[in-house]
Amino acid sequence: MTKKGEGRSGRGAKSAEAGSGFRLGARSLKELDGVHPDLIRVVERALELSPVDFSVHDGIRTVAEQRRYVASGVSKTMDSKHLKQDGDGKGHAVDLVPYVNGKLRWEWGPIYGIAEAVRQAATELGVRIRWGGSWQVFTGTTVPVEELVELYVEKRRSQGRVPFRDGPHYELRM
Repeated sequence: MTKKGEGRSGRGAKSAEAGSGFRLGARSLKELDGVHPDLIRVVERALELSPVDFSVHDGIRTVAEQRRYVASGVSKTMDSKHLKQDGDGKGHAVDLVPYVNGKLRWEWGPIYGIAEAVRQAATELGVRIRWGGSWQVFTGTTVPVEELVELYVEKRRSQGRVPFRDGPHYELRM
């Protein structure tokens, strides 16, 4: 864990503040540049609540970046909320990746902890958030996040469709 103020990894470094003690590092703050303020408030509050340290891995994306992600299968659409949105010119999505034992990890256990923190933060702040783990608005729900993912996967498979679970992804639903 880095000392407060170092932030070299971009993840939340431990601090003496109340709550989890994590804070956003320099890279995470840079990724939030251009993101809608409501979503930034949710991320900041979620970090206070989260049992797991995390990094803002992606905030705003360029069209070229999004094209690369679609071409590689990392993303499924050019209609991404990570792109500047019509109306306000802000990004409406972030990817929050767990930081475990000094490394970014795309593992479901820590992702679930972050998802619960985001849901609680968004509910407290009155901001509707759709989560990529289940592709539904989960603000204000009480169904465990693990179950939301299972229900989503079952639904897609029953429709003969392949599920696309993107646990680190959160987007505003205005």
